[in-house]
Amino acid sequence: MEILVTVLMILVALSFILKQSFGKTWTIIAISATAAVFTGLSWPLAIEQSKSQISTWLADPALMLDTAVVLSVEIIIQISFCIMAVNLSAEGQMPKWKIVLYRILRWFPGVLIFPVLFSALVYAIFSFPGVDFRLTAWIMAAATVFLIPCGAWLFRKAVPEKDLRLELLFILNILTALFGIVGTVNGQTAVEGFSEVDWSASAGIALITLAGAACGLAWYAVRLKKKNGNN
Repeated sequence: MEILVTVLMILVALSFILKQSFGKTWTIIAISATAAVFTGLSWPLAIEQSKSQISTWLADPALMLDTAVVLSVEIIIQISFCIMAVNLSAEGQMPKWKIVLYRILRWFPGVLIFPVLFSALVYAIFSFPGVDFRLTAWIMAAATVFLIPCGAWLFRKAVPEKDLRLELLFILNILTALFGIVGTVNGQTAVEGFSEVDWSASAGIALITLAGAACGLAWYAVRLKKKNGNN
């Protein structure tokens, strides 16, 4: 379980750094400074934690379900950014409200990086028991403010094509979602399952899906016809 959560945190960190490769220099610096200050000031709370307490948190179904909700919301936000960025690149222009929403999504760094940084700080404090806690925290803060811009720069150099980076960000978030389902839910569900199939409910869902697909195809056909008419 701990290994799975570690892999999940690595995916969150990679997704966060990759997301910064789409931002401007001043936003990357501001986000890096915020993450570094959070890391440096978290040491009083970090030293109160213990490995047994962390294991207890990971085994708490209610806490893991709450974490799954936060994880799902952030993944939806990041995937929405990828889709809007692709649409903007393909169409070349969008309504003003979509442009504003796209900029907000691009600037949104994500909130899951803060629990990841806090967990890394706790691990660092456990790994260096003889070192001053405050010094450990601020060394890690300095590493954070250095690694985030460098990581974003390396992603830009390694994958200069924006479309490819968007695909990579999309894939990372899908992987995060898959690992998050296993790592946070941990066999627990919000409602009790049933062994029998409710065929009427299944038929209703199928009809709703087909109706939605038909409406979407009709709307696409109308837009395509208008576009061809304008041309």
